[in-house]
Amino acid sequence: QVQLVESGGGLVQAGGSLRLSCAASGRTFSSYAMVWFRRAPGKERQFVSAINWSGASTYYADSVKGRFTISRDNAKNTVYLQMNSLKPEDTAVYYCAAKQRGGSWADVDYWGQGTQVTVSS
Repeated sequence: QVQLVESGGGLVQAGGSLRLSCAASGRTFSSYAMVWFRRAPGKERQFVSAINWSGASTYYADSVKGRFTISRDNAKNTVYLQMNSLKPEDTAVYYCAAKQRGGSWADVDYWGQGTQVTVSS
């Protein structure tokens, strides 16, 4: 069992930055790939970024590539999402997820509760 708690969301002006954190419980954090998703009002959940268990491989949605950076610290059981050059269209609830199973990025094992990010124009 893995419990995930996101933090770091908030209100920021367009062009600003935020860093999201996702703290995981349990001793098996390093065995999971970690994934960030977001859901904007009235829209479907969207893949944002992912990182493999070691941090050696990272993946990004085209919409955030070059602006967002995912990283992890397995010693702290934490994954981060550094978000720069934020745009109003980045406004959403951001969720982290832990993944061991195969399949698409949406096939995750555990979800966090989400943190709101609001970007004002």
